[in-house]
Amino acid sequence: MDQRGTTTDVRRRIPRTDAVLGDPRLIEAAHRLGSGAVKAAVRQAQERARAGAIAPDEVADTAVALLPRTAGGLRPVINATGVVLHTNLGRASLSAAARRAVREAAGPTDVELDLRTGARARRGRTALAALRERVPSAAAAHVVNNGAAALVLVATALAAGKEIVISRGEMVEIGDGFRLPDLLVSTGARLREVGTTNRTSVADYAAAIGPETAFVLKVHPSNFRVTGFTRAAGTGELAALGVPVVVDIGSGLLAPHPLLPDEPDAETRLRAGASLVTASGDKLLGGPQCGLLLGQEELVRTVSRHPLARALRVDKLTLAALEATLTGPENPTAVALAADPAGLRHRAERLASALAADGIEVRAVESAASVGGGGAPGVTLPSAALSLPERYAAALRTGPVPVVGRLEAGRCLLDLRAVPREDDERLADAVRSVSGPAAGAAMDPVAEG
Repeated sequence: MDQRGTTTDVRRRIPRTDAVLGDPRLIEAAHRLGSGAVKAAVRQAQERARAGAIAPDEVADTAVALLPRTAGGLRPVINATGVVLHTNLGRASLSAAARRAVREAAGPTDVELDLRTGARARRGRTALAALRERVPSAAAAHVVNNGAAALVLVATALAAGKEIVISRGEMVEIGDGFRLPDLLVSTGARLREVGTTNRTSVADYAAAIGPETAFVLKVHPSNFRVTGFTRAAGTGELAALGVPVVVDIGSGLLAPHPLLPDEPDAETRLRAGASLVTASGDKLLGGPQCGLLLGQEELVRTVSRHPLARALRVDKLTLAALEATLTGPENPTAVALAADPAGLRHRAERLASALAADGIEVRAVESAASVGGGGAPGVTLPSAALSLPERYAAALRTGPVPVVGRLEAGRCLLDLRAVPREDDERLADAVRSVSGPAAGAAMDPVAEG
């Protein structure tokens, strides 16, 4: 209390909301992010001042620091999990060329207009041409909004009210509880299951084919492996049976990859006799989320003209990113897959040395990365990682620059396989930002548990 008997409350000095909003930095942010996001940051800063965490004259600076980078709710993260195509992190990262193409396409574009004639043109014609160029055996191509949609559209357009012949060993669950048989049945098609879980021969398919057969479906079990006493019919063998063969390769590999010899690709399957191939664009292709349909011109035309195709079509931003991925330089997925283990080890040692010099308990270790995203199951990619105490995992995920690693043997590993080289310093700064005393509560293993 002061000499007049009144209480001096520092909270009375907290600036009013309208006064804080008058800060030029926050005025600019309101134009960029919207007034709602700016007011929310100001309220958070004022609450910190009321709690005594910051001084009243720090409210404006704190509000600026709390502003989101964009008006959207998604936060960019550093993928240090060692999984190149991490589904929970959005799978493939777009290349710089694809990102530029998306920005250019964000305004009015000629997506369905021929600028020379002024007449309507086929949607995404240049992206489709680029796709056919990458897969020469495809007479035609179509793009929808994801890989499952591609298969659903094919089944709806070609097999509603008819039968799809499929091996029991290929009745897969594709993630998040969605099962391929359920998706196919939802189209109005009937499934004719043949063979067993581990062995299905050409004779099994041949015995099941009849007047009601729409096509034979061959699905690559891309997120698991069956080994031992197994047998599966090849695409060429099935093509000789005289009915259309649809092959879902899943991972989006367009041509053979030297590091993934067991992963099916679109070009090889079409050359072997597949009528249609379906795949995802945001996996091994390294592009945006979309579903690819490649194959015989008549079948692609039938599928693309079905009414459901309109509901599943992609927007101009996806088309722009897809074309840039197909025609541009190497994308981050390709770079990560081809990364030299020795080079990764050198990066890890350099980063560990720099962080250790700052007093952080860290060491460089060998690591085992994977492809992920439902591609190349069982394939191990030699890698290198930073090994930190386990308590760093939560602190890094919730830090100023979110970093997602993995826990292994009681340590937090930051695998460099999927981290672009140009992000090394950002990664190191993120570790430093959560290693000081201010991060103690977040790094307390009791609080974390």
